[in-house]
Amino acid sequence: MKIKFHTITVVAALAILLSGCSKSRPSSPKIPILFNDNWEFILSADSSEVFNPGSNLAWEKVSLPHTPRIEPLIVNDQWQGICWYRKDFVLPEDAEKQNIASRRYWIRFEGAMNVADIWINSVKKMHHLGGFLPFVVDFTKEAVPGQINHIIVKLDNTDNPITGPKPLKDLDFNTYGGLYRDVFLEIKNPDYITDPILEEIPGGAGIFVTYPEVSMERAVIRVNTHVRKAGTENANIEIRHRLVDGQQVLANVIVEAQNIAPLQSAATTATIMVDNPRLWSPKSPNLYNLVTEVYADGNLSDIDTTRIGIRRFDITKDHFYINGEETFLRGVNRHQEYPYIGYALSNEAQYRDAKKIKDAGFDYVRLSHYPHSPAFMAACDELGLLVLDAIPGWQYFNEDQAFQDQVIQTCRDMIRRDRNHPCVLAWEVSLNESWMPEPFIDRAVAAAREEYSGDQCFTAGWMSYGYDIYLQARQHRIGHYEKPEKPYIVSEYGDWEYYAMNAGLEQGKWKDLLPEERSSRQPLGAGESRLLQQSTNIQEAHNDNFNTPAFADGYWVMYDYNRGYTDDLETSGIMSIFRVPKFSCYFFRSQRDAEETSPGYASGPMVKIASYWNGQSNRDVRIFSNCEEVELKLNGQLISRQKPDTGRICDNLAHPPFTFHMGQFVSGTLVASGYIKGKPMASDTVSTPEAPAALKIILDESGRMPKAGVNDALFVYAMIVDKDGKPVQVNDIKVKFIVTGDAAIINPGSISLSEAGIATALIRIGETPGEIEITAQAVGLESGKIRMISY
Repeated sequence: MKIKFHTITVVAALAILLSGCSKSRPSSPKIPILFNDNWEFILSADSSEVFNPGSNLAWEKVSLPHTPRIEPLIVNDQWQGICWYRKDFVLPEDAEKQNIASRRYWIRFEGAMNVADIWINSVKKMHHLGGFLPFVVDFTKEAVPGQINHIIVKLDNTDNPITGPKPLKDLDFNTYGGLYRDVFLEIKNPDYITDPILEEIPGGAGIFVTYPEVSMERAVIRVNTHVRKAGTENANIEIRHRLVDGQQVLANVIVEAQNIAPLQSAATTATIMVDNPRLWSPKSPNLYNLVTEVYADGNLSDIDTTRIGIRRFDITKDHFYINGEETFLRGVNRHQEYPYIGYALSNEAQYRDAKKIKDAGFDYVRLSHYPHSPAFMAACDELGLLVLDAIPGWQYFNEDQAFQDQVIQTCRDMIRRDRNHPCVLAWEVSLNESWMPEPFIDRAVAAAREEYSGDQCFTAGWMSYGYDIYLQARQHRIGHYEKPEKPYIVSEYGDWEYYAMNAGLEQGKWKDLLPEERSSRQPLGAGESRLLQQSTNIQEAHNDNFNTPAFADGYWVMYDYNRGYTDDLETSGIMSIFRVPKFSCYFFRSQRDAEETSPGYASGPMVKIASYWNGQSNRDVRIFSNCEEVELKLNGQLISRQKPDTGRICDNLAHPPFTFHMGQFVSGTLVASGYIKGKPMASDTVSTPEAPAALKIILDESGRMPKAGVNDALFVYAMIVDKDGKPVQVNDIKVKFIVTGDAAIINPGSISLSEAGIATALIRIGETPGEIEITAQAVGLESGKIRMISY
């Protein structure tokens, strides 16, 4: 009999565990408290004023995630400088006041850009370098339970030679600023599970889960747990692990108690056997929850819940296997920015981004070029997106030993943060597109092995020396390709080689630029012909990747994004910066087999007509589909029923496009139907539009409803349609958005220009759940209106 597993929240697990606890117990375990509300913020203030209680500084009330400045759509002068955050907070005090003196008080910052200095109750507690990974402040000595405590955070996001990468004026992406990720307050009882970031024990702190044996018949889960005693007396510490399905216990393992002296620690190892496990894979992202409990002298002292997925990777020079099944990973690169708010995305927005990537036909995403949000990692776990987890770096190396030490520390912190995520394929402990000396590479690889021991630690780097997996962009192999002697991933393709034929590393030294109409850098509003050219480039490059032994490739890039060194968007994305799909998005969607179906993401048979079918349309109509045949009709008359295209850029594809030669343009309606084994399985319709007449509003939820109280931001689209509701792909119509209810328009001036017939507003959800109404207006067009509910 197969055992079925589901997820369980920390709160639910805690309720189960504490349901029988006596009130006489000294203390109960504390769940981390989200610390995002009631901050104050100011730009560029003098420190003497910041620390002066009587100063008249105009602090702004904010909540997290937060960006120092709302930027324009095209960020050609990103804010850099010093900003400050502060917050007053009261630490809870138990009625019985037992063991308070032995508690630990921590504040965990998931991301703060880029150099942080922290003061708590007037004591400087930390100076931290690096904006993409967490750090933990232990303020136990300064904490005052039951009274007001005060924290001040100073952030500096100016160019830094120790953290890198190169200066913003030369950088090909923006790094933004602020407290742009979650902050948590953690209160630990005297006997507690350690934090791997805080403890600085290579591979040894916190909870670390590995899988020594994985098969369809049986899996072995190994759980290493590190605990510390902070009280004044010895205690018998017992670790209990419970594998749960909802509220049903599926496995229960107790580690023999150890007597631990004050200020000492202990490491334990537990083994859990699971018969007939449901394994994690891109097609079946099955997750379990492992509840770990710490008992001190018989009393529950700490609890943590780790979401895990059982899987095994095997990588050879020419093949890649997940749980014994050979797999090719079709993937994409992602930058984490949103328009206007930069990196300050809510966890819900992070999930929506991951969902779009999975919906587009991808099973793998390379994090470019830094660790992304913990919420994005969690979404990849849920959706079945394998991740190449990367340290910060891009075309920059510094001989300064401090820089090299900083990079090695980021390698360690990235693995400590993400090691239990089933989605992690490999660790890119390499500076992207950067020369690195071999001893430095040796240090990075050794750090990874020390942090993640065992045969499932795979390192990846863009140099062939030292790493388990060789990363190479297609533009770098053109003209000088040699078959690699180790596992190989095409890290990037489809953009630079169609833009600058020199294929070099220095973006600023452009030469041999291709004409615009041949580029893959095409904005959404570039018109049908250029969007089709982008699709052609992508098809050719993706098809060519199969001529190498690569087991994965990553298109550059998923979403258009801002660049620090030039005054335009980088538009090679298969979606616009507003997450509106281009034709090429449907090319990738068509490469997923029709037999693969899931309620969690777009799947199954599909057909998409890559045409606006207006007077300027290409007379050769291209259709993307994963069906065996496609039938096309115009105004009800059969054009033809065809097999997929053949030829040089089709021979390696799972599902080549279908091209229909129309001869001449006739206004009307195109209907494409996809057939499998002679049966119609999917269809798409495109009609010639008439003059613009109205606005139709579409809400982009992408698997997550708008959420109040968390600084959620989501896109709302105003589509321009004719009198019959057919989309009109017109550019530069000025659309004004108006919102009522507890929400606000982030767009400067609440104005957006249409692109390919769509104007977009980025909406900030407020603090109170309830109804929100959004209206879109444009001169000469009927207004659009939509109501949504935030929860």
